[in-house]
Amino acid sequence: MPIYAYQCSSCGHQMEALQKMSDAPLTDCPHCHSASLGKKITAAAFRLGGGGWYETDFKTNNQKNLATKETASAASTPAAPTCGTGACPACQ
Repeated sequence: MPIYAYQCSSCGHQMEALQKMSDAPLTDCPHCHSASLGKKITAAAFRLGGGGWYETDFKTNNQKNLATKETASAASTPAAPTCGTGACPACQ
């Protein structure tokens, strides 16, 4: 269930509510009891992090993860480009 952010336009009270997507929006402010509570637009709290998929994602026939930490760290830090002339700091 998503968490919705609300703010009262009368008193400025802010709150969050855990609601089903099919639930009607809240309208009554619990602080001042007026019917001026409205939903706020907020950023999604969803973030993909880490070095990749979980071991069990998209695997068939008991395959193992072929990437190791050493190969993953080497792939994430590319080598500095060189000009090949010996004039730049990357060539020296």
